[in-house]
Amino acid sequence: AEMSEAEDNDILELDSETEDGDVEMTLMADVGEFQHLYRFFLAEFNGNPDSLFFNDGKRRIDFVLVYEDESKNASEKKGSQRRREFFEGSLMNLGVELEATQSVMDEKLVYVKVHMPFEVLCTYAEVLHIKLPIQPNDLAQQSSAYNCFTRHFYPSEDVIAKEPDFFTAPFRKDQLKCFCVKDREQFFTPAVRSRMAYYILSRAPYDVKGSVKKFGISKLLDGGVYKAAYPLHDSRFNVKSKEPDCPNERFLLYNEWAHPKSFYKMQPLDLIRKYFGEKIGIYFAWLGFYTVMLTLAAAVGLGCFIYGYTTRESSTWSKEVCDPQIGGEIIMCPQCDEICLYWRLNTTCESSKVSQTHTNPQPLLWRIVGFVTLFLEFWKRYQAELEHDWDTVEFLQQEEQLRPEYEAKCVYERVNPVTQEKEKVPHTACGKCMRVSCGISTVLFWVLLIIASVVGVIVYRLAMFITFSAKLRTDLKYTKELEPFKEYVTPQMATSITASIISLIIIMILNNVYEKVAIWITDFELPRTKTEYENSLTLKMFLFQFVNYYSSCFYIAFFKGKVVGYPGRPVYWFGAFRNEECDPGGCLTELTTQLSIIMTGKAVWNNIQEVLLPWVKNLIFRHCTQVGSEKVIPRWEQDYQLQPIGKLGLFYEYLEMVIQFGFVTLFVASFPLAPLLALFNNLCEIRVDAWKFTTQSRRVVPEKAQDIGAWQPILQGVAILAVATNAAIIAFTSDMIPRLVYYWAISVSPHSDGSNHTMTGFINSSLSVFNIADFNGNSSPIVDTPYWFNNITTCRYRDFRNPPGHPNQYEYSIHYWHVIAAKLAFMIVVEHIVYFTKFMLSYMIPDVPEALKEQIKRERYLTQLKVELCLTVLKILLKINSPREKINGIFTSRT
Repeated sequence: AEMSEAEDNDILELDSETEDGDVEMTLMADVGEFQHLYRFFLAEFNGNPDSLFFNDGKRRIDFVLVYEDESKNASEKKGSQRRREFFEGSLMNLGVELEATQSVMDEKLVYVKVHMPFEVLCTYAEVLHIKLPIQPNDLAQQSSAYNCFTRHFYPSEDVIAKEPDFFTAPFRKDQLKCFCVKDREQFFTPAVRSRMAYYILSRAPYDVKGSVKKFGISKLLDGGVYKAAYPLHDSRFNVKSKEPDCPNERFLLYNEWAHPKSFYKMQPLDLIRKYFGEKIGIYFAWLGFYTVMLTLAAAVGLGCFIYGYTTRESSTWSKEVCDPQIGGEIIMCPQCDEICLYWRLNTTCESSKVSQTHTNPQPLLWRIVGFVTLFLEFWKRYQAELEHDWDTVEFLQQEEQLRPEYEAKCVYERVNPVTQEKEKVPHTACGKCMRVSCGISTVLFWVLLIIASVVGVIVYRLAMFITFSAKLRTDLKYTKELEPFKEYVTPQMATSITASIISLIIIMILNNVYEKVAIWITDFELPRTKTEYENSLTLKMFLFQFVNYYSSCFYIAFFKGKVVGYPGRPVYWFGAFRNEECDPGGCLTELTTQLSIIMTGKAVWNNIQEVLLPWVKNLIFRHCTQVGSEKVIPRWEQDYQLQPIGKLGLFYEYLEMVIQFGFVTLFVASFPLAPLLALFNNLCEIRVDAWKFTTQSRRVVPEKAQDIGAWQPILQGVAILAVATNAAIIAFTSDMIPRLVYYWAISVSPHSDGSNHTMTGFINSSLSVFNIADFNGNSSPIVDTPYWFNNITTCRYRDFRNPPGHPNQYEYSIHYWHVIAAKLAFMIVVEHIVYFTKFMLSYMIPDVPEALKEQIKRERYLTQLKVELCLTVLKILLKINSPREKINGIFTSRT
C-alpha cells in the first residue's frame, strides 16, 4: 500500500541517511502481516480497574500508546495506519511486547500497552549506563543539626518507608550475577522501566524508503498518528489500589505531600525522585531549599518595613512636609506645561509618609546580599549530596544520549577531536555558524521590540500625566464619594498604576508570542542532547524575560526624573512630551507600586494557568466522555483523561521562580516586602505543583538530571547584578545620600548657623527656587491660579540649582556636586565591600562537604572491590565449569 505525496507530507518526519540501504529492510513486512500481528495482540479488558499488567496478570505495562481506530473514523488517512503498524512491528522486532485493548469509554480509541521483557531491559540498561545496586551500603549515615530539627516535619517512616541504600555500579549484562537481583520483576523500578521504554519508542522506525529512515514517537504524536503516549500512574491519587503488590506511591505522595493539610511537612524527596525521576526530584529539592532560605530575607524585609512604618510619623522630613507652616507655605511649580496648576507641598503629605518605609535600605542590602550568597553556596552543597544519594554524579559523561532529532539529521562526517574517529554530524562548521547567527539576530530583534514597547508605555505615562493633572483633582473635589481619596490619589500615582497594568498586559502578550519564536530558533539550531537543548532555550527565554519583566522597573529606578531640566527649560521626549518628574518624596514609591503589581499579577496569572485551566480541562473532558456507572474504567483510560505534561516539562516552573528571584534581589532596596510575598507564593507553589503532578497530569516520563542546569549560572549572574542595582537604587533613586550630606555637612557651619547635626530644614534645602517671570510661552500655566496664589513671584522644584539672581542662575549648585560625589563614592565603596564579602563567603564555603568527598571515595573503592571480586569468581568458574548451565547452578546454590 503506497502513500500519495500528500499523505506523505501530512506529518513532520525525522529523516536520516542509513549506512546501508537494506539495513532497515528487515522491518519492511507488508501491511497485511502487520495487521495480522495487531489482531493477534488485541485483547478484551479483564475488568480490573487497578491492574498495571497485561491480561495475563504477569507482564507489567511500561508504557501506553493511544490511537483512533481507522475503521471507526472514515476520514482517517491510510498513511497514518501504515506508519503505526510499521512502528509497532519495529517495536516487536526490538523485543518489545504489545497488547492492544479497545476503549471502554470511546469505541473509536485503542490503547496499545507496551511491556519490556527482562532481557530487553538488561540490554538497554547497559546502553543507558543505568546504575543498579550491587550490595547494601553499610557505611554510617552522617547527621547534622539541621536534619535533627527537620526530621520532626518529615512524613512518618511507618507511612513512607525509608529507601534502602546500596552501593551501585553501571549495569553490564554479562555481569548480572554481580548485582542484587532478588526478584527480576522488582530489579528495575517502574520509573526506570518507563524511561527505557521511552528510549526505545523515541528511536523505533515507522517508515523506511531506500536509504531514508523515519523514526520517533514524538513525530508520530505531532502528526496525529498516535493521540497520546505516557507511562501509568500506579493508583488513583485519593484511593488505594486493590492490587496486592501495588506500592500506592501516587496515593502516598498526594496525602503526605500534595494535600493542603501537609503544607507544614518537609517534602519526601526520595519518593518524589523514585516516582517521577531525578529531574522532577531536583526541581522540588531546589524549590524547597529556596523557600526555606527565603525566610531569612523575608524576616529582614519585614523588620525594615515595620521600622519604617512605625517611624513615618516621627521623621523630621515628613513632619516638615505635612506641617502647614512649612510644607503648607512652600508653593511648588507646575509639573506639566500650560494646564497644570501651582500646588502646595503639604498635599503630598501621605505619599511622603509612605516613602518613609524605604528610608533605611542599607541594612536590607547587606542582609539580602548575605541571603543570596548563602543560598547559592549552600545549595551547591545540598545539590552535591543529592547527586551522591541519587547516583547522578557522573551522569552527563556516561548516560546522556543524543536527541533523536539530532541523530536523524546526521549526514555530514567529521573527525571527533577526542577519539580521532569519524562521526556523523547534522551540519558543517559554516552551517552551524549560520544557524547560531540567525538565532542571535532573532533574539536581538525581539529584545529591541520589548524596548520599543517600553518606550510606548513611557509615552503613555507622559501623555496621561497631563490628563490626570488637569482632571483628576477636579473630579475628586466635586465627587463626594471620592473625596476621602484625594490625598492619596495623586496624578503620579494614577499614572503609575495604570501604566503598570498596561505593562503587565504587554508582558504577558509578548511572553506568549516569543515563547513560540524561541522554541523555533532552538529547534533550528539542532542541539546535540536534551540538556544542550534546554540550556540553549533557557538562555534565550531568560534574556527575553529579563528585558520584558525588568525594563519598566529599570526605567523608574534609574531614568525617571533624572533628566527633566527645570521649570523654565524642561526636557521633552520627541519634542512633544515633557519628561516626567518624580514625586517630591522620590521615585521609590512608584517603583514599589510597579513591582507589587507585576509580581502579584504574574503570580495570579501563573496560578490560573497551573491550577484552574488543567482542572477545567479535565472536568470538561470527563463530562464529554461520561459512561454509565455500571462500566469499569481501566487504569490506562483514567490516566488518558488527565492533562499531558508539555514537551518543555519543568522549564516554565524554573523560569517563573528565577524571574521571582530577580524581583526579590534586584529591587529589594525599594520593596522590602518582596521576599515575604515570594515566601507566601512559594509555600503555595510547592503544593500547587505537587497537586498538579499527582492529580491533574499524566505521569511524566522519568528523566535523569545532575543539577538545575543553566539556571545555576543565571542565578549567580542575577546575584552579582543585584549588588549593583541595589547600591544604585540607594545612591541615585532614594534620598538617603542627600539626607546624609545635609546631616553631616549642610546642617552645620559654615553652611548653616547651627552647631549640632540635624535634619531640620532638609526639605527646604532639597528644593530649588524658580522665578515665575522666567517661564517661557510654552511652559507657563494658562489656567486660573488657585485662590491662595496672591502676589507670589517664585515657586519651588526638586533639584539642587542656583536661585534666580545668581550669576549662574539655574545652573547646578555646589550642593549638587557634593551630593553627586557622595553618591559615586557610596556606590564604589559599597559595591567593592559587598563583592569582596560575597566572594569571601563563596571561597570559605566549599561546594562539596569534606565528609561527602570522603564518603564518595570510600564507596567507589568498595564498589570497585566488589566488582573485581565478582569478575574474579566468574573467571574461575568459567575455567572450572565450561558449560554455562553449571555456572548458573553454582551461583544459585551459593545464593
